[in-house]
Amino acid sequence: MASDTLQSKLDHLPEQPGVYLMKSGRGEMLYIGKARVLADRVRNYFQPGAEHTPKTSLLVSQIADIETIVTRSELEALILESNLIKRHRPRFNVVLRDDKQYPYLRLPIKEAFPRLSIVRRVQKDGALYYGPYTPAGALRETLKVIKKVFPLATCTLDIDGKAERACIEFEIKRCMAPCTGNQTRDEYHHIVTQVRWFLEGRDTELLEGLRADMEAAADRQDYEEAARLRDRVFKVERTLERQRITQTASTDQDVIGLAHQGTAADVQLLFVRGGLLIGRKDFFWADALAVSDEELIRSTIEQFYNKEGLPPKELLTSVSLSDSPLIETWLGEKKGESVRVVAPERGAKHELIKLAEENAAAALMDHLRDEETDRIAAEELRRLLKLDKAPKRIEGFDISNTMGDHSVASLVVWDDGEMKKADYRKFRIQTVAGADDFASMQEVVRRRYGVSADAPDSSTEHLPRPDLILIDGGLGQLAAAQEGLRQAGFAQIPLFGLAKARGDKEERIFLPGRKNPILLHATSPATHLVQRIRDEAHRFAVTYHRKLRGKALIASRLDAIAGVGEVRRTRLLQHFTSLDQIAAVSDDELRDAAGIDAETAGRIRAALRKIPTSP
Repeated sequence: MASDTLQSKLDHLPEQPGVYLMKSGRGEMLYIGKARVLADRVRNYFQPGAEHTPKTSLLVSQIADIETIVTRSELEALILESNLIKRHRPRFNVVLRDDKQYPYLRLPIKEAFPRLSIVRRVQKDGALYYGPYTPAGALRETLKVIKKVFPLATCTLDIDGKAERACIEFEIKRCMAPCTGNQTRDEYHHIVTQVRWFLEGRDTELLEGLRADMEAAADRQDYEEAARLRDRVFKVERTLERQRITQTASTDQDVIGLAHQGTAADVQLLFVRGGLLIGRKDFFWADALAVSDEELIRSTIEQFYNKEGLPPKELLTSVSLSDSPLIETWLGEKKGESVRVVAPERGAKHELIKLAEENAAAALMDHLRDEETDRIAAEELRRLLKLDKAPKRIEGFDISNTMGDHSVASLVVWDDGEMKKADYRKFRIQTVAGADDFASMQEVVRRRYGVSADAPDSSTEHLPRPDLILIDGGLGQLAAAQEGLRQAGFAQIPLFGLAKARGDKEERIFLPGRKNPILLHATSPATHLVQRIRDEAHRFAVTYHRKLRGKALIASRLDAIAGVGEVRRTRLLQHFTSLDQIAAVSDDELRDAAGIDAETAGRIRAALRKIPTSP
C-alpha cells in the first residue's frame, strides 16, 4: 500500500508525456520509464489486483517516491529516458554495460584531396561516415585492404601539387603523389569514388569500373598499369567474397538477435553495410529471467543508438516492437532520413536474424564460461586471503614515472566479472618529489578512499567501496598503501600486494603483517584474475605517463619559438598530439587552432625542421 506522501503524488500526476523516476526510501534510483500519458502509466503499477511479473512486484514493493519530468512529446520522453538511464543505471532497468564510442571511417568528399581518418563521433559536416567497426580488428583489416588496393593518400600534408619530391608511398605505388602534381584532382577523385564503392558494398559498379580502367590502360599499351589494375580486381573480388553475407544489394542494416540460457541472455548486433558484414557487438546479462525479449531488444536499441552514432537505413529485430513507429521516428531524426524497424519472418532478412541469433548463442556460452571461471577465481582468492566472502569488486593500483618525472598513478576496477572502465581513474602525484613509489602509493590510496585536506577526492567520491584492493608491488608498496588506507579512515578494507621475486616466473601475494608471501600456481584461475587486474593497472598508468611526458616535451620545444606564448602553446597542445602533426598541418589549420598568423606559422615550421619532431 502506498504511503500518504506517495499516494498524494499518484493523485496529482501530469496528464502529459514524460519520464518517471522511481526511488527507494534511501533515495536509490530503482527504475526510469517513459510514457505517452504519465498519469495512466504510473498508476497502472499501483492498481489493486494488477497482475505483475515477479520483477515488477518486487519493484513496486520498494518504491517510496516518484519524480516526473514532463516533455513536449513521447519522442522527447524516449530520448530523456535513455539519457537518464545512462546516467543513473537503475537497478530494475535493463542497462547496457558499455559506454564506448565506436570507431567510424570518415571520408571528407568535399575536400580537394580527401583522405580517410578514424573518428568516434559522427558529425553533420558534409563528410561520409562508414561504420561502426567493432571489434577494432575489423577496422584495421578494412584499412589494410584499402591501403593495399587503392592508392589513396594517407599523409597529413597540405596537398597543393608543389612538393619537390614524392615520399616512399609513391615509390611502392600506394599513392600517386598528388602532392607533386603527378595526379590531378579529377584523377584522385576517381580513386575516391572506388573507395566509396568498396566501403558501400557496391561491388558490381566497383569491379566494372576497375575492369574498364584496366582495358583502357591496355588499349594505350600501358601494360604495367593494366597489370596493377588486374591485381586490384583480384584483391577486391577476394575481399568482397570473404565479407559478403547477403545479396540485399547496398542496403545498410543492423541485425539484432537474442539468445537465452537459464537466467542469462545475450543480444547480438551485426553491422551489415551494403551486404558486407563489417562488425558485431554483443551485450550480456547474467540475470534477465524476468525481462521480456521485447524489453531487452528495445532497451538495447534505445541505449546503443543514443550515443553519437549513425543508425542504418534498416534495423532487423528478432521480435516485433510495440513502439517501433516511435523508434523509427527517433532513429530517422538522428540519421537525417527514414529508418525502418522490421521483424522479418521469412526470406533473406530472416536468415540474417537467424545468423545473429546463432552468434548470440555462441557469445552467451563464452560469457557463461568466463563467468564461471571468474566465480571460481574469486572463491579461490577468498580462501587464499581468508576473506569473509568472495570479492565482487577489486580495485588495482600502479605507479608510473621516469626518474621521478611526471609521476602518475592508475586505478582500475574489476567488477563482478569484467573490467569496469567507467570507474577507472588516473592521478597526478601531488605531494611527492622524485621517484618515491612508496610515498606515491600512500598518497593515491589516501586520495582515492577519502582524505585530501579533510575532503574526499572529487574524482572518486561517488565510486563504491571495493571488497578488495590490489597493489602492484611487494611489502614496501603494500605498507605504504596500508598507511594511506588508515589515513583515509578505511583500514578495514582488505588489501594485498602482487609481485614476482627477481628472476622468478611465479607470482607472489604479499599480505599485511605476514613476512612470507603466498606463491601462486601459474595455472590457477585466481592467478589469471589478479594478473589481469595488475597488468591493466600497469597499462593504464604507463599510457597516462607517456601522454604527460609527450605533452611536456612538445611544450618545452614550443616555448623556444618566438611568437608562441602560453595561450598559443596551450591551444596547440589541445588540438595536436605531436610536433609531427603540428609541422604537417596547413597555415589555415594552425590559424584556426591557435590564432597563429602566417609569420608565426613560418617560424614554427623553421624551428621544427631543425629539431627531431617525434617526442
